[in-house]
Amino acid sequence: MQSVEAAPENLDARWHWPFAGRQQVETAWRSGLSLHEALNAAKPGFVQFVPQEHLPPDEAYEAFIWRTRTVPTRDNLHDFFNGLVWLAYPQSKRRLNELQAAEIARRGIASTRGPLRDALTLFDENGAVLDAPAALWKALAARDWHSLFVTQRALWAEARLLVFGHALLEKLTSPRKAVTAHVLLPPPGAEGLSVLDDRVLACSLDADYLVQKPFVPLPVLGVPGWWPENESPDFYTDAKVFRPGR
Repeated sequence: MQSVEAAPENLDARWHWPFAGRQQVETAWRSGLSLHEALNAAKPGFVQFVPQEHLPPDEAYEAFIWRTRTVPTRDNLHDFFNGLVWLAYPQSKRRLNELQAAEIARRGIASTRGPLRDALTLFDENGAVLDAPAALWKALAARDWHSLFVTQRALWAEARLLVFGHALLEKLTSPRKAVTAHVLLPPPGAEGLSVLDDRVLACSLDADYLVQKPFVPLPVLGVPGWWPENESPDFYTDAKVFRPGR
């Protein structure tokens, strides 16, 4: 197995990770089980996990998952986090898979994914969901980093940020200042999304909305409490990371 020792011990609390069985899966994987066996032991809902070799060479990954309700899984950290998100957010992951499979059925597999599949993949791999006061949303959308993280810093006590993307979770096991999430903006007419409600999140994943790529970048190590260095306001003056709005 690939080492997961770099993952912070307080990942569940710090990143509002909702799946309390993470340690169970990790322990089972370390004990010698294949990752797909360790994930299945955690009693998944909509899908089962199978070895990567079950994926036919001539079938698209997302189409195979939709057809078989099984997820091909390698013994690596990337698929470890992908499996955990399936366990924590089965309805949302199933909805993303449904939209991917439908688009593949319509358009087939080409050299490029197309705008909808690009958006779906971006959220699946690198997405996050934020539940925060309106003032923080306004500052984030404007990329007003000083307001977001310095002058309105106290408001983060009322906010919750869920890292949904499994590739993003993998990156955070070896944190770098530039690691950036793509935060899903609430759909029009919605006040926000409950980061701990799988059903609410799944219902918000609409093809016509997602094709617009309704995401805003957020360098996650700037979030108060996520990284010791961000206690200093100078942390946010790095324009290579905290880029000004257009």
